[in-house]
Amino acid sequence: MEQNTTGTTRCGYIAIIGPPNAGKSTLMNALVGERLSIVTPKPHTTRTRVLGIITDPNRNAQAIFLDTPGMVAEPRYRLQEAMMEHIHRSIRDADVILAMFDYTRPDPVLIQRTVELAAVPDKAAVFVLNKVDLAEKEPDLSPYPEGTIPVSALLELNLRPVGDAITAHLPEGPFLYPPDTIAEQPERFFVAELIRETIFVTMKEEIPYTTAVVVEEFIERTPKDYINATILVDRDSQKGIMIGRKGQQLKQIGQLSRKKIEDFLGRPVYLELFVKVKRDWMKKDSELRDLGYLERK
Repeated sequence: MEQNTTGTTRCGYIAIIGPPNAGKSTLMNALVGERLSIVTPKPHTTRTRVLGIITDPNRNAQAIFLDTPGMVAEPRYRLQEAMMEHIHRSIRDADVILAMFDYTRPDPVLIQRTVELAAVPDKAAVFVLNKVDLAEKEPDLSPYPEGTIPVSALLELNLRPVGDAITAHLPEGPFLYPPDTIAEQPERFFVAELIRETIFVTMKEEIPYTTAVVVEEFIERTPKDYINATILVDRDSQKGIMIGRKGQQLKQIGQLSRKKIEDFLGRPVYLELFVKVKRDWMKKDSELRDLGYLERK
C-alpha cells in the first residue's frame, strides 16, 4: 500500500466485483495473504460476501475487503438473485470499488457491464485486468478503462500498484478492527466453505451448484476437534451420486475436506459428513436466510 507519512490513519471498505471466474477470490486471498475465499476453476463458487482485512501499520491504513459472487446478467433462480443482492449491498457499503476483468475473456459486453456496475456517484473505482500471466506478449489495455492495472492474482504479480491505488482512495478515519484481525466470520463458516470447495472440485456438471453445506457441530477438544457437517442437495438422485458406490464419493470428499480444514485451522480434526435432500432450497427465501445467503428481515 501507499506510504503514509502524515500520521493520519485511513480505513475503508473495498468491494471486489466482476464477472464469474475472473479471479476475485484469488485476488482477495493474495492481497490479504491468507486463504479466506474458496477458489475453484468453476464460475459462481462464491455465493456471499467474505470479509478479508489488511492492516498496514507502516502506512497507517486498514483495508476491509468484501469478496462478492460473480455477476449474473439474468438470474435464473432465487439463489442467483440473492447473489446479485449481495453484490449491490457490497457496492453500497464500500468506499472503493475494485472492478476486475478477465484477460481470457475480453468480451465487450462483460467489460461494459462491469464498468457500469462500478460507476457509482461519489465512489472511487480501481480497475484491474487479471490473468495477464497468460498473455504471450504485452497485454492490450485499450478495451479497458484508462488506468486499468494488469495483474496476475494467482502468481501475485503487480499487486503493489493495486494496493497503492486503493490506499489513495481510502477515507481518513480510525481502524475498525484490531490490527491482527484478518477475517470477520467464525471458523465454522470457513469450514463449510472448504467442504463446499471440495464438492465443486470433485463433483461434475450441475451438482455443485445445487448443494450447500451446514456445520451442525463444531467442538474444540483434545486430541482432535469434532466437526459434524451436512451436505444439502436438491434431489434424491443427487444424494446417491454424492454418496457414491459403497460411500466412496462421500469418503473422498471427507478426506480432502479434512486435510484443507486442518491446514486452515492449524490443528487436527475429526470430520463427519452426512447428505440430506432439501428440495428447492435454492428457490425459497426461508432456506436461503437460514443458510446465510439472504439477510434476515
